[in-house]
Amino acid sequence: MNLDNFWYAFGLTCFAGFSTSIGSLIALLAKKTSRKFLSVSLGFSAGVMIYVSLVEIFVKAKESLVIALGPQLGHWATIGGFFGGVAVIALIDFLVPGAENPHEIRSVDDHKMMDKVARKKFLRMGLFIGAAIFIHNFPEGLATFMAALQRPELGIPIAVAIAIHNIPEGISVSIPIYQATGSRKKAFIYSSLSGLAEPLGALIGFFIVKSFMNDVVFGMIFSSVAGIMVYISLDELLPAAQEYGEHHWSIWGLVMGMAVMAVSLVLLV
Repeated sequence: MNLDNFWYAFGLTCFAGFSTSIGSLIALLAKKTSRKFLSVSLGFSAGVMIYVSLVEIFVKAKESLVIALGPQLGHWATIGGFFGGVAVIALIDFLVPGAENPHEIRSVDDHKMMDKVARKKFLRMGLFIGAAIFIHNFPEGLATFMAALQRPELGIPIAVAIAIHNIPEGISVSIPIYQATGSRKKAFIYSSLSGLAEPLGALIGFFIVKSFMNDVVFGMIFSSVAGIMVYISLDELLPAAQEYGEHHWSIWGLVMGMAVMAVSLVLLV
């Protein structure tokens, strides 16, 4: 194996993963964060996650499983993996006690005016989203690394496309963490940690998973991740966006997120 190719692929994976930090900076360094910004940014994140899950991740999972298992069994396995992911994250959601709905939230910088229940809710939401993104980014990092390692000419466009949709993921983690703690530093750190899964997935893929990774394992992982991301978007991101009383802005954010992800996949992959 060429070590230059290894470091090239690993470097691109790190770039894609830690682009969540860029999203965090965009959210935290804004001079004034309004309710419209919160609503649009969370809706945007949901749009990106839903689109990439159903159009990219789910499709790749189905392609892998159909190749390995045949058309009929491959389709059923993809469906099973998708709803299996939904079931797992729904179970986690059920087992983790939720706080009551917070009182009206006026801005990101209004941390001192939030009550304890509201802070607890936002902390839980931020950590929950971060954990889901971590799970999502783990196989994504593995896929990015393996693709760049095997076909270096595809490494840059794949990494850039993934980095683009990681930016709003960083926003979706940092905003609720900041709401809960009032600390931009903590929000930035947690948001950055959610991107750590991609280089971690690359290393595990190289040293361990590579020996037994096949189309079935890859397909089941990706279909489950698609289910997890869709559930998080519908159960956490969109309801949170609409709690600010800006329903139409959250929907426009959702549409914009889907549009940005669609164009990025066409132009960069």
